[in-house]
Amino acid sequence: MKNTRKKSRRKSRKKSKLPSILGILTFTVVISTGMAWLWWQNEIAPVAVTTELAADADEVVFTVESGMSGNQIGNKLIEAGLIKSLEAWKIWTKLQQQRDSTGGFKAGTYSLSPQDTLTKIAGKIWRGEIMQTNFTVPEGWSIKQMGAYFESLGYFSEADFIAATQEIPDDKYSWLPKDLPHLEGFLYPDTYSIASDRIHDPQSIIEAMLDSFETIALPVYKQANTDYSLIEWVTLASIVEKESVVQEERSLIAGVFTARLQQGMRLESDPTVEYGLGIRQTADRPLTFAQVETPNPYNTYLNAGLPPTAISSPGIASLQATLNPESTEYLFFVARYDGTHVFSRTLAEHVAATKQIRREREQNN
Repeated sequence: MKNTRKKSRRKSRKKSKLPSILGILTFTVVISTGMAWLWWQNEIAPVAVTTELAADADEVVFTVESGMSGNQIGNKLIEAGLIKSLEAWKIWTKLQQQRDSTGGFKAGTYSLSPQDTLTKIAGKIWRGEIMQTNFTVPEGWSIKQMGAYFESLGYFSEADFIAATQEIPDDKYSWLPKDLPHLEGFLYPDTYSIASDRIHDPQSIIEAMLDSFETIALPVYKQANTDYSLIEWVTLASIVEKESVVQEERSLIAGVFTARLQQGMRLESDPTVEYGLGIRQTADRPLTFAQVETPNPYNTYLNAGLPPTAISSPGIASLQATLNPESTEYLFFVARYDGTHVFSRTLAEHVAATKQIRREREQNN
């Protein structure tokens, strides 16, 4: 009886070890899986000590071509030294596709760092966070000035930009006036953020600027009660833009030009002469009488009414001022060369003011 009990106890002890073994095995599997997960996470999220290097790491310009598969992108990332494991990339892609079945990797050019995690790199490409380039076109710039600016940035040549502005995309922008020789006045001045892989295409930049005009300026015109056609509005606003320096005078200058047009007087605006001759006067080198008397379609000293097109890209302030000019008896103004003007009602007052300003300038110099 005693021996039987001992044997049964031994058997029961042996049986009691099975749950323990299963527990150990389960624990081992969990640990192994966890270690694998941690390894993958290490591929996806490098340990904290490497983050200090990220600030000094060089950015890699990486392009995803249209139609590339996820595996092709992964292989290209490995070749570029941006990720280490194609398997980890595949796992991330599969999980992401399950979470976002309608999404996908986006074609474009990206700025990526070897120090970025796989999650960060993949997320950027999945969301389409392509490289952006910023540029600013100030109010009052002409197409020629824009072209020189883009050439200085290395985007494309001034000549290519000017040529592109002569191709009127009226199929896409049906609101553009008919028979435009170029897009002067309709390329809205603003600060732009555009995909870096589009900056070497003049047409892409032109379309971005036309989009802004359509969004910002065109609704102002459509809501206004005005007799101006679209081209007349933009043309007069472009002259107001070139003549106005301080905001306080903008509506008054628009009022002077409006009054002159209503009375059948020529606008006699220096910037129109400059535009027509392709020159720029300065305080030390003002327009000469010979230049003012040189015939060209934009010379508002010789030609009545508005010039054939705008002479610059007006901003929203000048566009609004042209629609809401200040009512005034002034018919003349002359620049003080400090951004402000002296306004006069008669030609005699205007001539006297001009002489006074010249005397003061000579004395100061």
